[in-house]
Amino acid sequence: MNELDYLKVQHALGRLSRRDFIGRAIALGASAVAVNSLVLGAEALAAETAQKGGTLRLGLGGGSTTDSLNPLSWNDSVMIDVGFGLFNGLVENSAENRPVPELAEKYEPKDGAKTWIFTLRKGVMFHNGKEFDADDAVYSLNLHRGSDTKSGAAGPMKAVADVKKLDKNQIEVTLASGNADFPTVLTDYHLMMVPNGFTDWAKPVGTGAFTVDRFDPGVRIALKKAGPYWKADRGLLDAVEYNVINDTSARMNALISGQVDAINRADPKTVSRIAKSPTLEIVRAAGGWYPVMAMQDDRDPYTNLDLRKAMKYAVDREQMIKTLFSGYGTLGNDNPIPKSDPYFNSQLEQLKYDPDKAKFYFKKAGLADAKIVLQTSDAAFNGAVDMATLLQATAGKAGITVDVKKEPADGYFDNVWLKGAFVASYWGGRPAATQMLDIAYQSKAPWNESHWNSPKFDKLLTDAQGEVDEAKRKSYIWDMQAMLTDESGTLIPCFRDWLDAKNKKVGGHTPHSGFDMDNGRIAEKAFLKA
Repeated sequence: MNELDYLKVQHALGRLSRRDFIGRAIALGASAVAVNSLVLGAEALAAETAQKGGTLRLGLGGGSTTDSLNPLSWNDSVMIDVGFGLFNGLVENSAENRPVPELAEKYEPKDGAKTWIFTLRKGVMFHNGKEFDADDAVYSLNLHRGSDTKSGAAGPMKAVADVKKLDKNQIEVTLASGNADFPTVLTDYHLMMVPNGFTDWAKPVGTGAFTVDRFDPGVRIALKKAGPYWKADRGLLDAVEYNVINDTSARMNALISGQVDAINRADPKTVSRIAKSPTLEIVRAAGGWYPVMAMQDDRDPYTNLDLRKAMKYAVDREQMIKTLFSGYGTLGNDNPIPKSDPYFNSQLEQLKYDPDKAKFYFKKAGLADAKIVLQTSDAAFNGAVDMATLLQATAGKAGITVDVKKEPADGYFDNVWLKGAFVASYWGGRPAATQMLDIAYQSKAPWNESHWNSPKFDKLLTDAQGEVDEAKRKSYIWDMQAMLTDESGTLIPCFRDWLDAKNKKVGGHTPHSGFDMDNGRIAEKAFLKA
């Protein structure tokens, strides 16, 4: 680095004023043109360089007055984003959608991926001053195990047969059967590390960059910097405000008017307004996010397979992508594995809107007087009510009457989801195909919203999880996708791109295929540019 480059960096870092920089550059013999270029370059560099301090104001959909700070209860965007500000897990889902160590420094499988050894990071402190260790990890993982747990991660954690401490900084996790994807299970946003024996969820203690300053669920949550953060390149903000704005238009207007710095679930219909703005920009990521209309297979009239087939052909999938997401998405085939996943079944015939086939199967079902009621809400996702209305229209052309029942946004995921016989919701996808299939379709999974129950499917899932041979593993996963496409009660018309929007002054907010807001890690990864 020569002297001019050194001065440029010092100016970019704010350690040298513009006037002093110009004066010293001229003294070194730089021409006026060269100096001007250097100044512009230094200031552009400063604009992209991570800065410390400031308050990031977020406007987020996906919050409710029933939200709590207990990680076991989280099921939507606001608390997921808050959670990653307060806590860390053992494993992180990287920007490349791969598991990487977080509070675990490293991990390795044994016995055909049936046993996993996790070596924990040393010197990481909880907010209360205690050092994170193996007792904390064992306790935290066990919160999500057993018949009494209310955790949303209870399904995938059922595979865990034992968790034990080997020494102060090492634990062993034994599974009921081998699972080569087990580290991806630990990227689940419920599986946060807390101190051994911790139960006071109203005053959460984690190892995250922030602590709670204010908690007003469904309205506003404020976090403040906890102190020096163990990740040197993250946790740069002084504070983060989460303003719950479930109404899409209000959320977009809050960003445009400058009331907030970034939003999730940007409205695809009005994204062009953002694109034309000199100060705002879209953060777009293709991934595994999908809307779903789930019929519970064990409740009438949806116990009838022919009725479920009729509904599959009654969905105009292309029209839904165009209408709901302005083309920001790809076709779904009633199974949860997107084209971006390496285990996507590319040979499976694509389901298409076919009123004649829908009519044929509906007649075959013999349920002309069936009462079909689809419960939906704007809380499910932006466009969920429109999705239901579209299905009502296209099914009507096949002679199938669908009643749409719009539910209140507040408490939707607590009061309607998993309870109604035919309900609209969404899934954020998972980094591993087996994880997605396990959490929502394994017969005993708590979040099995369609009540899909197939011993054959469960066996294929177990076999896929324990199989290290790629070809065999792929065949199992492909067979499971085919079963869901042909027979399950889940209607998955498409996969939607993640669409966040932000002010250009917000740095570190990058696209992630896992979930919105940088896979929920916006608080620890974002910064405000100078």
